[in-house]
Amino acid sequence: MSDEDTAEDDWFESALSDGERADAESADTENADTDSEAETAAETDGSTDESESPFESGESPFGDAETEGAFGDTGTESPFGDTGTESPFGDTGADGDAFGGAGGGDFDGGADGDLFDDDFADAMGSMGGGSDFENEEFESEIPRLDIGIEGLDNMIQGGVPLRHLIVIIGGAGTGKTTFGLQFLHHGLQKEDTDKGVFITLEQTYEDIMSTADERGWEFARHEDEGNLAVIDLDPIEMANSLDNIRGELPDLIEDFDADRFVLDSVSLLEMMYDDVAKRRTEVFDFTQSLKSAGVTTVLTSEASDDNPYASRHGIIEYLTDAVFLLRYVRSETQETRLAVEIQKIRNANHSRETKPYEITMEGISVYEQANIF
Repeated sequence: MSDEDTAEDDWFESALSDGERADAESADTENADTDSEAETAAETDGSTDESESPFESGESPFGDAETEGAFGDTGTESPFGDTGTESPFGDTGADGDAFGGAGGGDFDGGADGDLFDDDFADAMGSMGGGSDFENEEFESEIPRLDIGIEGLDNMIQGGVPLRHLIVIIGGAGTGKTTFGLQFLHHGLQKEDTDKGVFITLEQTYEDIMSTADERGWEFARHEDEGNLAVIDLDPIEMANSLDNIRGELPDLIEDFDADRFVLDSVSLLEMMYDDVAKRRTEVFDFTQSLKSAGVTTVLTSEASDDNPYASRHGIIEYLTDAVFLLRYVRSETQETRLAVEIQKIRNANHSRETKPYEITMEGISVYEQANIF
């Protein structure tokens, strides 16, 4: 492998091999037909459609990566099989000033309204709301899966459709990371195991494995058996190489045969881009690559400081298929409690009530029969 090729793999090699760890562990659709007043001379019928569309431990969590490039052409079998390229993630060098400070910005069309094509416009649908679906409206043959959180699954009538993109929006301490880990743990416990990938941009590999171990979720064993990969990545490195990651991620997930994917958190990725238009484009393209991967995905996102019902940058909820809100509420007795609300799930009936939940050593439990007030 040339020096240039080796450099190309540095970011991912550092994520996978920072030392040996042998023992480490719908569409929500609203149709409204309106008739003009009966006394007018002509009757006009109109309908409005609002459409919503839009991987360090051990030798390697994905296999034997003994040589300098974890995924390069090193003479060993690629942990994801034959990717057909010398480096599955391609050139990781950044060209240009790809990111700046954590800028804010409104999520309106503004002067850059012509920046996006029709695909982006189609993806930026309504966030949900509206009236509950008729019971039979979405009874279809769409394959579904359970989240794995007691009580919450009962609020999702029939389960979340496979290959959906799910975002968990919440403030600090509301259990977003626990939600993602529990989502993977549930899949790993199934008789027909759901393989999972967990990428953290916020914590270390050791932190994640320790959290799972404390709850008896045996993530280390699942890694050894080849059913799980837990990776910690530096958010700046990921943003720096996002174009290459985005292009290869679908193939890598397919080769690993992953069923469930978690990224914690997308907010750190978003804040790498100071320019609002650049942020929108990058996040949109990233979510589209996950859709192409055909994997059921959970993304976590920080809530806005000003609005607990929206993400920090007000983008990701428009680009995903399901939105779960985790927040603090104060009851009539002035007791602060945790509450969950399903803001939307495309192609699935769901409760629209706000329900209390707790975070225990067993994970998150939602009390679907209880009320906040």
